[in-house]
Amino acid sequence: MSDLTREIAACRLCADRFAETATAHAPRPVPWFAPGARILVCGQAPGMRVHKAGKPFFDPSGDRLRDWMGIGPDIFYDRTRLAVLPMAFCFPGYDARGADRPPPRLCAQTWHDRVMAHLGAVPLTLLIGGYAQRWHLGVAARGGVTETVAAWRDHAPAVFPLPHPSWRNTAWLRRNPWFEAELLPVLRARVKEVLA
Repeated sequence: MSDLTREIAACRLCADRFAETATAHAPRPVPWFAPGARILVCGQAPGMRVHKAGKPFFDPSGDRLRDWMGIGPDIFYDRTRLAVLPMAFCFPGYDARGADRPPPRLCAQTWHDRVMAHLGAVPLTLLIGGYAQRWHLGVAARGGVTETVAAWRDHAPAVFPLPHPSWRNTAWLRRNPWFEAELLPVLRARVKEVLA
C-alpha cells in the first residue's frame, strides 16, 4: 500500500455524518488503486456489501460491470491493471426510503485530485453514474445520465460514461437497447486493447 492509500484508509472526516444515519456505521474507506493502472473506474460510493467486504464492486453491481467490460474478477481486482476512484470512498448510509445517500462532496474535494495525480495518465476511464459524470465531464454531463451515456462517442475511446450497473437500472437497460448493442462491444474492445 502506498502512503496515500494508507492515509485514505485511515480517514474519519465523515464519522459524525455517518453516526447520524440509520445504520450508524463508522467510516470504512475502500481505496483501490496503484500507479500504472490501465483502467480507471470512477463511480458513486460503496454500498453496504462493499463496506462489509472492504473490496470495491464486490456485489451484483460489480458482476454486471465486469460483464459489461468483458473481464473477470482476476483482472478487475488487480490494482496494477485497474483502479477504482469513487466520488466517496465510504458507504454513505441509507436515506429514509432505504436508498443509498449521496456521496459526501467532502470526500472528492479532499482526495480526488491527489489520487488522480498519484495514478498519472490512465488510458481508459469509465464514469459510472451521474455523480462521477458531472465531476469529470462538467457541462457535458448536464443533460442527465441517459443523455450523457447516449453521447458516449463524444468521449471515446479515452472515456466511457456508463449508467450505474445496479439492478435498479434493469428497466433503463430495457428502454435503451442501444447501450448493449452499440456501446458495450466498443467498450469491451477498448478494455481488451488497453490491457494488452
